[in-house]
Amino acid sequence: MCKKDDGSFCFAMGILAGIAGGIVAGVLLAPKSGEESRQDIKDALDNLRDKYSPEVRRAKEQALCAIRNSKDKIEDAYKKFNDYLKAKQLAKAKNNETNVYEM
Repeated sequence: MCKKDDGSFCFAMGILAGIAGGIVAGVLLAPKSGEESRQDIKDALDNLRDKYSPEVRRAKEQALCAIRNSKDKIEDAYKKFNDYLKAKQLAKAKNNETNVYEM
């Protein structure tokens, strides 16, 4: 489920943001009592969960995959940098050792 440059995650997030904005605007502008508004919100959220659950799950999987890939890249870069520093220290130590023996 993890693909590079996959625009479906952004598209799904845009859809969710638009839906949430529509619900909020509808509740704020509706001439209903608080109890009716709360029930309408509950019904709308239940419908959204049922209708968009697979897309949300897929977007979550893609986000988690991107996080794992980023973590792996950062760990690899850290390991390479750490190995580089150790190699430099070892080379410096060998150079100092050689200089001591030459005296």
